[in-house]
This record gives sequence, structure tokens and C-alpha cells, in this order.
Amino acid sequence: MKTPQEIVAEMMHLDAFSNWLGIELIHITKGRCELKMNVKNEMLNGFEILHGGISYSLSDSALAFAANSYGNKCVSIETSISHLKPVGPNEKLKAIATELHRGRSLGVYEVSIFNQLDEKISIFKGTVHISKEIW
Repeated sequence: MKTPQEIVAEMMHLDAFSNWLGIELIHITKGRCELKMNVKNEMLNGFEILHGGISYSLSDSALAFAANSYGNKCVSIETSISHLKPVGPNEKLKAIATELHRGRSLGVYEVSIFNQLDEKISIFKGTVHISKEIW
């Protein structure tokens, strides 16, 4: 059985989008993940703040890594996000995914993103399907 670190390394190797975003792993354990990312100018929307799709994508990656960390392949089946605070260029973000529930076939996770001032900028909730397929 692979370790959570080995699973995330394999996932990141195959994940062109997370790599394009510049996502870096801070910490991974079963059911919990911390990622970091720097906001680039090309990630800003017409209001010159972070496009909601970017914070959503960072949250989705944190969800995926936390859920898959047990060794079973998991895919999201429902997700949502609340944006709490605008994010400007060159800000540094940290995403923390926490497992709320894990059963035989479903897992529920919450991802909070914080800026460099440790202010919460978004809350994401995701439900995953846990397959029998192993990494």
C-alpha cells in the first residue's frame, strides 16, 4: 500500500492543471491536506481580484489529495464554495482540507483557504465517491 505522500506525488505528476496553477504540497496525512499557491496576474478577473475558478480549483485539488490519501481512488460527486474575501495579485494562499466524514463509499470534506494574513478567504465543501480501485 502506498503512503499518502506517494499517492499525492503520483497524482501531482499526472495533474497538469494543478502544476500549471503552481500548487505545492505543504503536508498530507490520511484525510487531511495542506497546499500553498501564489496568485499570479493571469489569475485575476475583470475586477482585478482572484477569479473564483482559481480558488475553487485550489480547493478541489486539496479535496482530491485528502480523499485519495487512504489509497482508494476517489472522485468528487458534489462540490460548492463560498467566497468570503477578495484576493489581490501576488497574495499567497494556503488551502487546508479536513475530512468531516468517511464511510465505505462516500467521503465529505471541507477546505478553507487563507491568505498570507491568515484571513479566511473561502470555504469549500465536497463529497467524493470512494471506489474500490487502489492507487
